[in-house]
Amino acid sequence: MPISECRIRRRIAFHEVDSAGIVHFSWFYRYMEEAESALWRAAGLRIAPSRELAYPRVAATFEFKKPLRFEDEADVTIEVARIGRTSIGYRCVITLNGDVAALGSMTIVCVAGPPGAARPTAVPDFIKERLTVVS
Repeated sequence: MPISECRIRRRIAFHEVDSAGIVHFSWFYRYMEEAESALWRAAGLRIAPSRELAYPRVAATFEFKKPLRFEDEADVTIEVARIGRTSIGYRCVITLNGDVAALGSMTIVCVAGPPGAARPTAVPDFIKERLTVVS
């Protein structure tokens, strides 16, 4: 059965915070990618590039609502927002104690070919059979 979302819990590490004690914005993108990897694993897939396919990011955004701090336990939920011919779009919600800390999105493109010369290609059926758009 295909899946459309995945949630992970993430304890904030000391090296992720800045001198003000809050998570540096760049870490939110890493949290989203960790959730994406967990989503693909839960679907029985691997996001890691192979000899045949890779999935570069072509867009990513975050809107920050509430700071995260050292040792907070945040929930990171990623949803498949759309599956296009060559791309997959995600929505991400990061919460702390049920309150929204950040809202994000990311688009990946399925590419084939050697590094530096890869071109967009159709999202394979085996991926479409395991991932589905959230309803």
